[in-house]
Amino acid sequence: MDLTLAAKTLLEERYLLPQETPYELFCRVAGAVDTPHAAEFFRVMKDLLFIPNSPTLMNAGTGTGQLSACFVLPVEDSLQGIFSSLATMALIHQSGGGTGFSFSRIRPAGDRVSSAGGVASGPLPFIRVFDEATSAVKQGGKRRGANMAVLTSSHPDILDFICAKTSGGLNNFNLSVGFDAGFFRCLEQGRPYDLVNPRTGSVQESIDARELWLALGSAAWQCGDPGALFLDTINAENTVPGLGSIEATNPCGEQPLLPFESCNLGSVNISRCIRKGELDDDLVKTVTHRGVQFLDAVIDINRFPLPEIRKNTLRTRKIGLGIMGLADALILLEIPYESREALHFADRTMALVSREAQATSRELGDEKGSFPAIDKSIYTGAMRNATVTTIAPTGSLHLIAGTSSGIEPIFSLASTRRIGNRAVTFIHPLLKKYLRTLSAGKDILTAVKRTGTLASAPVPETVKELYRTATEISPDHHIRMQATVQKHVDNAVSKTVNLPEEAGVDEICRIFLLARSLGCKGVTVYRYNSRKDQVLSRGCEMCRADV
Repeated sequence: MDLTLAAKTLLEERYLLPQETPYELFCRVAGAVDTPHAAEFFRVMKDLLFIPNSPTLMNAGTGTGQLSACFVLPVEDSLQGIFSSLATMALIHQSGGGTGFSFSRIRPAGDRVSSAGGVASGPLPFIRVFDEATSAVKQGGKRRGANMAVLTSSHPDILDFICAKTSGGLNNFNLSVGFDAGFFRCLEQGRPYDLVNPRTGSVQESIDARELWLALGSAAWQCGDPGALFLDTINAENTVPGLGSIEATNPCGEQPLLPFESCNLGSVNISRCIRKGELDDDLVKTVTHRGVQFLDAVIDINRFPLPEIRKNTLRTRKIGLGIMGLADALILLEIPYESREALHFADRTMALVSREAQATSRELGDEKGSFPAIDKSIYTGAMRNATVTTIAPTGSLHLIAGTSSGIEPIFSLASTRRIGNRAVTFIHPLLKKYLRTLSAGKDILTAVKRTGTLASAPVPETVKELYRTATEISPDHHIRMQATVQKHVDNAVSKTVNLPEEAGVDEICRIFLLARSLGCKGVTVYRYNSRKDQVLSRGCEMCRADV
């Protein structure tokens, strides 16, 4: 098993049971999920070709047994409903899962509260209560909990929501504005946009749609939040429309779910599927087949936090198989990330994964039966799972697999990341291999450690293009890559448009519109150094000088 130092450190800090080795971890997980297929599942995990989500790695074969990563919980407009969701959130975080909420049903600030004769506080104070509770409960006892708060664009408190993180706070929440089609019609036509009281259904006020849009761009410029969710697009592609509308997603936005649904995710490591200078299609098909089998089997052995979550999850049996290692695969193929050829490769690769995943789910449907709510779905034949594909951020999983995250470009060619109490240095292994061939390799590496890029290095332009980092790639190409992959994904795509520090508010507003026009289900931007608590930075002055 070819594990990097970062992978070993991360596994020791968060995933391994006492006295357990990485080899034994994969044995434990494979055997717990499906004994008849344990050998095949173990093989694809051991070879770092497929890695399931963190709760599965942490909890499979243990007394906890909660294996799903993504949950969406409803938040009703009552104290009982709000605090019931809060209690469920705590249980989910304790077991390692992440939660998403729509707070759009809560009446706006200043609205009347008939039972008490007072006035409502609105959604924001309750979001802060959820945030504080999250701080007290680590996910799986090993990491901070993660949440998504969604508020519809038509909620009367939307402008306050948009600005909620610009002055700090809400560290355990990502925020997204849930847009409807009507908003964009008003924005395009320069018409007023109605803000509607969710309690009464009446228009509380009308505002200039451009005011809201610029407020969103300005807030995202300041701190990266909120992102945008295009709820009309999400629901137009809802595979089970007969069960109602989707209002929220998981914390990173890649998994839209109905209330009380959960989903388990896993990713195919594309960089490990490059053989002799090309993608090994047969290997991708094999790993995809095993991945769908694995994720479907997880549903049946899962221990759900609530009976209602079990019921709603089993009726649709949603899974989310995706890819990681795209950027590394492109480097191995000598294809610059910012190129038409890269878009073509991503398109062909995800189309292949999608076709094989759908075919495997149909086979499982014939063998074991379709998901119970298939009569309320878009499907006409057998289908085991209402959704099969998702692109997750693979924040920890890509470190275990020793590859680049999700479909993201490389963030930095050199960096330092803190894992528990240890600081682990990252220097891109393919770059190190290349620099060993150069007489000036050590000097170039010293510069890379300082800046995280090859921008000023004395290497050919073709090499600089191949190793371009996230903020060196045009925002439009970030979006086009996301949109290209989204065409072949049932759920959604986790992707951040990384912007240089000098990017402006107008640029962010334009990026959001481009994402919508190209069919993305949501979009998130992050301007470098826009947060004091930025998790990743370019360069690592602490790195050693060897190549």
